[in-house]
Amino acid sequence: MRRTVTTLLTFSLLVGGCAAMREERIHQKENLLTAAGFRMKLADTPQALAQLQAMPQNRMIARTSPDGSLVYTYADAQGCKCLYKGFAPEYEQYKQLALAKQLSQAQVEAAEANEAASMDWGWWGPW
Repeated sequence: MRRTVTTLLTFSLLVGGCAAMREERIHQKENLLTAAGFRMKLADTPQALAQLQAMPQNRMIARTSPDGSLVYTYADAQGCKCLYKGFAPEYEQYKQLALAKQLSQAQVEAAEANEAASMDWGWWGPW
């Protein structure tokens, strides 16, 4: 019985941790969209929410508008209950911001790895 409870508790913590990490990634992506100039529109009516829920979720979708220009949309019916909409200039800015964030994170990870490698652990080793 005790082993079953421990297993269930561990599993629920892992699932909860994965969900929290996913929500954080979505939130960071939405911050980048806003910084890039995408417009956010809330689904403030039941009809708008139903339309939002019918769209692909948490993915950038490119569509051609009636005037022939590309429109980029990002739907989040679970989190903010909103739609982000932008055009080619905003999408290019978004890609640049996302790349800069990725490079920055890689530099932080490399610096941490270099710091750990340069430490003198003596006979203890690097745990």
